This record gives sequence, structure tokens and C-alpha cells, in this order.
Amino acid sequence: MKIALIGATGFVGTPLLTEFLSRGHQVTVLARNPGKLAPQPGLTVVAADALDASQVAIAAAGHDAVVSAYNPGWTEPKIAEIFLQATHAIFAGVKQSGVKRFLMVGGAGSLFVAPGVQLVDTPEFPAEYKVAAAAARDALNLIQKETTLDWTFLSPAILLNPGVRTGQYRVGADAPLWAEGGAPGSISVQDMAVAIVDEIEKPAHIQKRFTVAN
Repeated sequence: MKIALIGATGFVGTPLLTEFLSRGHQVTVLARNPGKLAPQPGLTVVAADALDASQVAIAAAGHDAVVSAYNPGWTEPKIAEIFLQATHAIFAGVKQSGVKRFLMVGGAGSLFVAPGVQLVDTPEFPAEYKVAAAAARDALNLIQKETTLDWTFLSPAILLNPGVRTGQYRVGADAPLWAEGGAPGSISVQDMAVAIVDEIEKPAHIQKRFTVAN
């Protein structure tokens, strides 16, 4: 498949790019700084700003799917504002491109831990991540209103860590997946990449949100 990937140099995007390429897909990375990515077989890098819908549209056109792992960076003081700005631009750009299949990686904060109660609104949710998590929830609310795209929104497990690729994961819907004894579920970023590529290859969550954990 021909995949347009946004956010390929980040924590989620780096193993995701590796997973796509390892399965023989042709990947076009949209990057503000193309020089950050070394040449690899199957990889094309184009200069494109995720905050500019027209640049996204031009770069994404002609692909089978667009996958966004965009994150401004946790050290960015305006992370929520920039994330939502990019979300609007990416949504608009994908629709302008004519590509129907779109997968967005969001956060775990919007998962429901009780009826009407999302993780981000609980007292236990880390304060330093609350603003960004609320922005990711806004992105989910926005994409759920989208009817023209074959979209999927992926919320990771509560704990997303660097680790190893086992190729194994559990799948859930709108509630977190828990570990034995009620501990927060976790997943390696490498296995989350496996789940994302699996979803692109064999769609099972069209116009739905899902979550994964090891």
C-alpha cells in the first residue's frame, strides 16, 4: 500500500515507520524538516507542514491511507493549542486530498473509566499531561462528527512505553484495558505500531475508536 505518514520522527511515529516499511509498504513521510530522515528503501520524504491543510492535501493525494501520529512535543508550552490547530489542518487536508482512509493516534485520556467519566477527568490523572490529553479528547470529538472519511482513532493503553516488538496485543473499544489485579494496562510503542499497521491492512474499526494493550 501507499501510506502518507505524519509525525514519523516522534515517539510513536518512529517505530510506526519501521513497521510499515518492514511489511513492504511504500511510505511518504510529511515532514517540516525532511533532512531528519535518512534514506531507506520504500521511503519518500516530502516537505510539508501539518499545520497547513493545503500542504497536507498535496502531499497526501494519491495514497491509499493517511496515518497521523502528530505530536508537537511534550516540552512545547503551547502543545494543546498547536495540536488542535494541526488536527483541524490535517482533517481538512486529508479531505481535500481525496484519500478516504485516515487513522489518527490520540491519547488514553478520553477513554471512559465509568459511565460518563473519562480518564482525563479523574483525580489520579497526572496534572502535567491534563491539558494535552484534553486537546486529544477534543480531536476525538471532532473526528467523531466526520462522516465522509473512513476514519479510525486509536487510543493507546494508559501506559505507553518504549520496549520490544512482540506482535501480541489485546483490543478494546472506549474503555481502558486493565492488567491483572486492576493495574493500568500497558503497551510498548512497538506493539502499538503493529496494531496500527494491522488496522490499515485489515480495517476493523471504520469510523470507530479503539484501544490496545499488551
